[in-house]
Amino acid sequence: MKTSTSPDYADAALWRGTTILAVRKNGKAVIAGDGQVSIGQTVVKSNARKVRPLSTAGVVAGFAGATADAMTLFERLEAKLEQHSAQLARACVELAKDWRTDRYLRRLEAMRIVADADVTFLITGAGDVLEPEQGVAGIGSGGNYALAAARALYAYEEDPEVIARKAMAIAADICVFTNDQLTVEVIGG
Repeated sequence: MKTSTSPDYADAALWRGTTILAVRKNGKAVIAGDGQVSIGQTVVKSNARKVRPLSTAGVVAGFAGATADAMTLFERLEAKLEQHSAQLARACVELAKDWRTDRYLRRLEAMRIVADADVTFLITGAGDVLEPEQGVAGIGSGGNYALAAARALYAYEEDPEVIARKAMAIAADICVFTNDQLTVEVIGG
């Protein structure tokens, strides 16, 4: 019988705190992510960097999920991009296939949004490679809040960076697992 009231830090269900949003409009793509990482009721880190450019020029990725798993997937995606001459769609499909079929990768718990100058994809461990409608996608604890806000702003704002920043601010106001410490990467435009 467990007598301690402290949280079990190994329990992945307790770790929360990611909001990643992608917005594509007018030849410009933006991926924004908040900086909060929480365990249970406690903010462990407020300035985590969950969005980053990949070593391949012109590709940006954001992740939701376990950090070590996400870093492994960043490395795998970079390798796929090198292998497939920076063809993002093909690299994403190949990553998703590996993620779903490889014994080691199958256990990884993360989702990702990737974008280049032409396309945005949402990639999951279930083998999904989805191109979002209207060029807007959100993942993580506050992803649905940010997604809803971005879709509402989309018709009224021309700059996707402004849409992303406003939508992330709305998500931070609503979701206790999202903060306003943003990392924003812009492609094109």
